[in-house]
Amino acid sequence: MWQPKPATREDIDRLSNLVIGASIEVHRELGPGLLESVYEASLLHELKLRGVAALSQVHLPLNYKGLVLDQGYRVDVVVEDCLIVEVKAIDRLLPVHEAQVLSYLRLSGVRLGLLINFNVPILREGLKRIVLNF
Repeated sequence: MWQPKPATREDIDRLSNLVIGASIEVHRELGPGLLESVYEASLLHELKLRGVAALSQVHLPLNYKGLVLDQGYRVDVVVEDCLIVEVKAIDRLLPVHEAQVLSYLRLSGVRLGLLINFNVPILREGLKRIVLNF
């Protein structure tokens, strides 16, 4: 089972910048209008080309008072065990999508998540950086 690792703020900032750069490259090559799975696979490949370790569809169990509940939560992409990326290909991001990333951060103990919607004309319009404050 995947375990997050502690990371410095500098490491997390560096990784988030790398992921954003890789996402921009994917969006530049593919444009909007494709399936989420296509963007996810392309982002993983772009990160690999840049020497960044990332896992796809990472199982995330929920622990309730010592009871481990396997409800099928899966994180789209985990980068170097310390950054969560949720990939979307939808008309627009909604508060529920941000809540989803915040839930993943709380459940995993990871402090930073990127919510990336590839179905936009300019990718920066589809980027949200979400920080878990303890």
